[in-house]
Amino acid sequence: MKNAGIFVIVIGALMIIYTGFNIITKEKVVDAGPIEISKEKNHPVQWSPIVGVVLVVGGIALLVLNKKN
Repeated sequence: MKNAGIFVIVIGALMIIYTGFNIITKEKVVDAGPIEISKEKNHPVQWSPIVGVVLVVGGIALLVLNKKN
């Protein structure tokens, strides 16, 4: 239980620091014989830092509950 609490705290802290990331994919636009034209498309993935705060608080709660038992 202690390891899970520490893991949740670390993930929560990372989610507070980094509020998102981008995934870049390549999409074929034109494929006419020997000529290929592709386009890079950006897909942002973002979350609220509040989610990270909730995870940190939950991880601390796991550590406190582990010490009581």
